[in-house]
Amino acid sequence: MALARETGKVKVMPLIQILEVLIVVGVLLWLVNRFIPMQGTIKSILNGVVIIAVVLWLLNVFGLFHSLSGIHIGK
Repeated sequence: MALARETGKVKVMPLIQILEVLIVVGVLLWLVNRFIPMQGTIKSILNGVVIIAVVLWLLNVFGLFHSLSGIHIGK
């Protein structure tokens, strides 16, 4: 994770960075919902996928969902 600092074995992400990421994701989702015309069902699916991804990311950041740490994308 690019935003996390490593202190020993524990990764620490300051609360302000978590809030910044949540605000950016929220604004991007709002912009997509507001300015990109799409069918209501597709919009609902997109919102659901983004919310589930953010919740899983938050669980991983706070250490409540350990199985995500084994998933690596790329090298």
